[in-house]
Amino acid sequence: MESFFSSLKTERTARKTYRTRNAARAAVFDYIERFYNPKRRHSTLGFRGPIAFEERAVLP
Repeated sequence: MESFFSSLKTERTARKTYRTRNAARAAVFDYIERFYNPKRRHSTLGFRGPIAFEERAVLP
């Protein structure tokens, strides 16, 4: 999560002033849903993307 929030701050919110809270929320939503790649492979997930990792997760 720290890596994600670091990317979010660097790529979307750093040095940016939003006029309203809703504008900031929209920018963060856009980053999460459209820009941040949910299929990107992560070494901590066995080099699988988050979606693939969750699909293979075993529920207790």
